[in-house]
Amino acid sequence: MFKCTHHILVLCTAIALAGCAGFNKNPIQEESGQALNVDQLPVQEELPKFSAETAREGMPNGWNFYRIAPYKKNTVYRLENYQGKTVLSANSNTSASGLAVKLRPRQATNLWLQWEWKATSPMLNADNADSYTDDAPLRILVAFDGNKSKLPLKEKMTFEMANLISGQEMPYATLMYIWSGKSPVDSVINNAHTSRIKMIVVDSGWENLGEWHKHQRDLVADYKRAFGETPGQVIGVALLTDTDNTKSETHAFYGDIELIRKNQK
Repeated sequence: MFKCTHHILVLCTAIALAGCAGFNKNPIQEESGQALNVDQLPVQEELPKFSAETAREGMPNGWNFYRIAPYKKNTVYRLENYQGKTVLSANSNTSASGLAVKLRPRQATNLWLQWEWKATSPMLNADNADSYTDDAPLRILVAFDGNKSKLPLKEKMTFEMANLISGQEMPYATLMYIWSGKSPVDSVINNAHTSRIKMIVVDSGWENLGEWHKHQRDLVADYKRAFGETPGQVIGVALLTDTDNTKSETHAFYGDIELIRKNQK
């Protein structure tokens, strides 16, 4: 019987963290665990707002469940009425799974990502620069299209391996905004196995727990800084709260996530 090495396990996680589920025309896993063909999913014009819904169990409208790996526990997401508005809560106990939105492709020029989030408990052993302890209470991922034929041979082989392992294609590139326990704000963290995933730290440490943090990020500027090139079209957005590597537990909140087109000055 084939046994996954640690390298393959980490790559499997990297593929899923890239938010490929829901962004490409391949099967993903819905909450029941059964295969779901994303060709059947509606393409969203905008990111659905949590604040437009009422508190309830079940998936937020327009967001699709994706699984990191079949043997990993799922993070529990639900809509909650919190301080007068509906937000998404994430409860993770040695678990890792996320929510993704497949978007109509759009140019990244003058496009900003805006959101707010809140972490409530520390993850003392998490270190995003170490693949063995790479967990975070809050992550938002943006997937970009691009010409994969121009990538180096090593990256093409990584993409092929990703497809073989998961049955899913990795996006051409993924920016992952994270709340990190140890890496300083504004650092760019490379993925250990592919140059096509970059983490950008927007919050760091555990001193400001229990407070809402609001962020606006220029996607083109962040992409150029992380990848050294001009981005292609934005094709999807995902979120993820994970504690599987550190075998820990956390509770966090996501407010509305928006893509905003700003007029060029």
